Amino acid sequence: MITDYILDVLMAAAEMGLMMAPYLLLGFLVAGLMHGFMPRSFSERHLHPSTMGSVVKAALFGVPLPLCSCGVVPTAMSMRREGASKGATIAFLIATPQTGADSIAATYSVLGLPMAIVRPITAFVTALFGGFVANRFDNEDSPVSETGCCSDGCCGDGCCDDELPSGGSVAKRLVVSMRYAFYNMLQDIGKWLFIGIVIAAVIAIALPGDTFTRLSAYPIANMLLVLVLSVPMYLCATGSIPIALALMLKGLSPGAALVLLMAGPATNAASILMIYKVMGRTTTAIYLAAIVVGSMAFGLVVDYLLPAGWFDVSSCCKAISCQCASAGWIEGASAVALLLAYGIGRGYRESLERKKSQKQLQDMTVFKIEGMMCSHCQANVERTIKQIDGVENVEVILGEGIAKVSGTAPAEAIIAAVEAAGYKCRVADN
Repeated sequence: MITDYILDVLMAAAEMGLMMAPYLLLGFLVAGLMHGFMPRSFSERHLHPSTMGSVVKAALFGVPLPLCSCGVVPTAMSMRREGASKGATIAFLIATPQTGADSIAATYSVLGLPMAIVRPITAFVTALFGGFVANRFDNEDSPVSETGCCSDGCCGDGCCDDELPSGGSVAKRLVVSMRYAFYNMLQDIGKWLFIGIVIAAVIAIALPGDTFTRLSAYPIANMLLVLVLSVPMYLCATGSIPIALALMLKGLSPGAALVLLMAGPATNAASILMIYKVMGRTTTAIYLAAIVVGSMAFGLVVDYLLPAGWFDVSSCCKAISCQCASAGWIEGASAVALLLAYGIGRGYRESLERKKSQKQLQDMTVFKIEGMMCSHCQANVERTIKQIDGVENVEVILGEGIAKVSGTAPAEAIIAAVEAAGYKCRVADN
């Protein structure tokens, strides 16, 4: 019985993965090309004035950019340090993690064209609302942490070493694009995408078909329940898609599913703490209120003003049930390519971390760091520690959640700097 259940879950997960694979491959490719060929310091040049123009530009810039909710924070702080207005920074923080080139393509593949259109529109309008409120009502001069990430948002595993001057060759930019797309980005969200697909498969197999149908008369209660569950959790924009599909197949309204798709990726406990520490209480409240109000408002629009047939996913149930049998060579090849890229990249990253772990540093002190979720976090912690007077060498190991530091800097200074950047830090036990 248990064996049959596990096999059913694995089969459902494989079917969803095959459905999404070609669109994920395309989305990663587009995201990588955006990273490699987008002009450097674009955001800093356009986001300085505290006007709606800078907010609009920040939202437009953030919607297609593929950054997770923790990776976007150091990027936004870098923009703020370079002169971006508070409203533009908030707009970027809201718009960026909710969507991305990869998640838009995957949304289309699983939830259909209408949801793929509504989702980035929701992110854009919600970001405009949050940015406007921040510029209008938040006049506090909150200190901005001197820690952060590269201006273009890519910092992990040597990615900053690939940063190109404006005259970089096309070949070099293509190499950087592919590295970012199929190594840095895939490694960062691959685990969360897999977890999302497995959760969706469990929901599809375990929950009765009318689980949410009985609550359909209370759409706001549905949305509030989704908010309570999704706001503190770590969900990436792409990994939330199969979960939304599985819940919709169990009767969750399209509007409540949209709330999950928007609020889940835009928030998690770690990113909220980081924003609070570097931007202040008022900005954090505006940030959360904009996400909650915006996602629920558009959720109600979807449920009450748009045709229900646009968001009917019942055909997906039939498509999933025969996906493995009918999958063509494109789906199969895309899935194999993604798995190979992830596996090779994972092996390379683990090899690098083993070398770091085995490396002996003179007068080394090991710090345990909690809250690092991706390579952006890893690079943010490393850059934070390097800026402390007396630090000679730093090795941050993401998989183990530790930092090895040598030099004369006191442990108290390192702990204070890391915690100011939004992470928990202590000297590791021997």
